[in-house]
Amino acid sequence: MLDSNCLYVKDEEGNEVKMTILFTFDAPDGTQYVVFQRADDEEGEVYASRYNDQGELLPIESDEEWDMVQEVINTFIEDEEDA
Repeated sequence: MLDSNCLYVKDEEGNEVKMTILFTFDAPDGTQYVVFQRADDEEGEVYASRYNDQGELLPIESDEEWDMVQEVINTFIEDEEDA
């Protein structure tokens, strides 16, 4: 479920985990992506997923897609470090 600045995902044990949305972006083909991390771990791992108009998270499926998303995340991190 996508909210304005947080979302909830299920962990390996089926527990809902609150995530903070870092940013969203649209690819040139119109695919929507969300980049997020655990709300209780601001320095932790960053995750990414596709999402649809209903706010449902969808898996990133190809290596090319992951490469594009990683490039956007790296640019975001560099911009944050420069700010």
